[in-house]
Amino acid sequence: MATKKKTAKKTTAKKKPVQAGPRRQPENPLPRQHQPKPGQEHKLDPQPRYLAPGYAGSGKLEGMAAIITGGDSGIGRAVAVLFAREGADVAITYLSEHRDARATKAAVEEEGRRCIAVAGDVRDPYFCERVVKRAVKEFGRLDVLVNNAAYQQHRKALEDIDDEQLQRTLQTNIGGYIHMARAALPHMGEGASIINTSSETALFGSKHLLDYSATKGAIDAFTRSLAANLLERGIRVNAVAPGPVWTPLNPSDKPADEVAEFGKDSDMGRPAQPEELSPAYVFLASPACASYISGVVLPVMGGPRG
Repeated sequence: MATKKKTAKKTTAKKKPVQAGPRRQPENPLPRQHQPKPGQEHKLDPQPRYLAPGYAGSGKLEGMAAIITGGDSGIGRAVAVLFAREGADVAITYLSEHRDARATKAAVEEEGRRCIAVAGDVRDPYFCERVVKRAVKEFGRLDVLVNNAAYQQHRKALEDIDDEQLQRTLQTNIGGYIHMARAALPHMGEGASIINTSSETALFGSKHLLDYSATKGAIDAFTRSLAANLLERGIRVNAVAPGPVWTPLNPSDKPADEVAEFGKDSDMGRPAQPEELSPAYVFLASPACASYISGVVLPVMGGPRG
């Protein structure tokens, strides 16, 4: 006798977004929106949250000076604000987003610290040398470098990535990190640190971010290698690997309907806000917190899978 196979009905229960911080963060669906590159933070809806009102400074970076690339918006802006709240003067670099850069500068100064904003492209090694020299001249020292500037462009197939995109991605995401570190190191001494921004794509890949994911994997390898190289000099090198974060990077890359669902597939079912990432950078930058930590890629992905 033939037996009928039972077909189980698939249930597609909607993942409930997780809220685990001191205030509720925006959830999907986000408003449909798209911007031309490089993207402007002041045009995003909702505005990325970077002030971290629940975070109280305690002098972890008192008297120190930092450079943050890509500091005009997103993670870079949030890190600049918390570094200032912890007592550091901050120099930021940015490409051409002048209005956003002014807002970051104002936010740092609101915390009572000095800030300089320098426009330029980290693909240019001479620009990297120039911004380091200016920061050292302005602040008299350099204790922390945060390599954060990034470029990404989704493509459906490898054949769709032309040479121009490939070189821009490589030279921004890994070339720029090397240029900045090389320029900064002559001015950094024992107790200083370098923090690189990696990505969950370095661990898990991304089928439509082939070149971007490759550079993020290279950043992880560069982080561990440079950490070993600088160990005897007492300079620590670490990285932060974020999951999806609400910044201008994705709305200037994806179609508007995809932007509306950005981050919903993460373990927490929503994108992170920049202020949820920035404390990790403070932790790694502070000698009081992380003096015995080097060569680590710290995942901040909203869960074990990102």
